[in-house]
Amino acid sequence: MASFQRRLIGAVRLDSAIYEDVEHDASATTQAAAVVIVASLTTSVSWYFGVGGTSMILWGTLQALLAWVVGAVVLWLVGTRILPGKKTEADIGQLLRTVGFAQTPSVFGLLVVVPVAGVFVPFVVSLWVIAATFVAVRQALDYDDTFRAIIVCLLSWVVSAVVFMLTGLGTVWVR
Repeated sequence: MASFQRRLIGAVRLDSAIYEDVEHDASATTQAAAVVIVASLTTSVSWYFGVGGTSMILWGTLQALLAWVVGAVVLWLVGTRILPGKKTEADIGQLLRTVGFAQTPSVFGLLVVVPVAGVFVPFVVSLWVIAATFVAVRQALDYDDTFRAIIVCLLSWVVSAVVFMLTGLGTVWVR
């Protein structure tokens, strides 16, 4: 089992061994939740300086945690029930941990405050998190190829988006 710091570095590097380690360590769920919270806070910097203030940051953090759980459940359902691989054996906890750690590149969202270069930060960080999520899903669902993980992620994102739109959970709350 790797240290939390080593896991964060490995997650940023898209190291499949780290995602495998996190997948099998049930005690890493708390660490994954911490990553989701920190990722939410770091990407909220622009909101704080922009429109929402503290209430927007708190609401964003709650939404991030909810999206993490809903997303992991949807990934689990799609990945184990609809498009399982030959070796797929996974539980929701494994998806929670790996997908939580896939949010690690979001800490670089703080760089949005850098003049000029900060304009590109959200785009680069988003692509990085997407790539990390593909690796996380591939490892958690024990897929032999990344293509199946990409398809599962795309289907799950569509389902999750519909769930959030229909429930109103994706709305922004500003006081």
